[in-house]
Amino acid sequence: MNKQLSFILLACLFLLPCQTEIALAKKEKDRDYYEARGEIVWEVPTNKKVIALTFDDGPDPVYTRQIAELLKQYKAKATFFVVGSRVKAHPGVIQQLAKDKHELANHTYTHPDLRRISPGKLRDEVLATQQEIFNSTGIESHLFRPPGGYYSESLVNVAKETGYLVVLWSWHQDTRDWSDPGVQKIVDKVLNNARNGDIVLFHDYGGNRKQTVDALRMVLPELQKRGYEFITVSEMMKLYDNTKKVGKD
Repeated sequence: MNKQLSFILLACLFLLPCQTEIALAKKEKDRDYYEARGEIVWEVPTNKKVIALTFDDGPDPVYTRQIAELLKQYKAKATFFVVGSRVKAHPGVIQQLAKDKHELANHTYTHPDLRRISPGKLRDEVLATQQEIFNSTGIESHLFRPPGGYYSESLVNVAKETGYLVVLWSWHQDTRDWSDPGVQKIVDKVLNNARNGDIVLFHDYGGNRKQTVDALRMVLPELQKRGYEFITVSEMMKLYDNTKKVGKD
């Protein structure tokens, strides 16, 4: 009996470090882990008064154009994370965005639930969207935002293999405009939390985006009044010394 007990105790002592290492490995694959490696970006630490406005799910022939007109009024540049199938349906919209010097980025081809598709299927989605953007504008995109903000090690690997950097958004700047919370709630979310280096999440497709457009009419002049400049995510990345080059460990 004593021999059995001794064996069990020794086994536990042997397994404990292994279990601890596994637990730590799981724990470190969070925001801190990916941010430290420069593999996913949520925001950019900077002393400069710059903000990156981003728009997901378009292009839309109505709302994307309205947003672009507003941005032009305030000499603001933004990053549009486009869906490949919608680029194919509305190439003229992103051609105008490119002409206006906005940034075009990848948001998959069909906006799937990434928890339900294989890495191979994700790769196909990314490459198909990349091709649509290039076919319409001649631009090679280098930023990828996964639908729903979902990320995993395999997703990051696919992004790196296809030449993309994963970009999400500042946690305090998720406007949730897709849920139609009301114009003032969208405005308050952005203005009350505005910080240098923020990446703000809006949507230019997915239903009636009139609230988004109306909120921008208030957000743009107020942030400009506070001294903020609106730049693209890639322009902001130049301020981020810790970000590693895409495709490198």
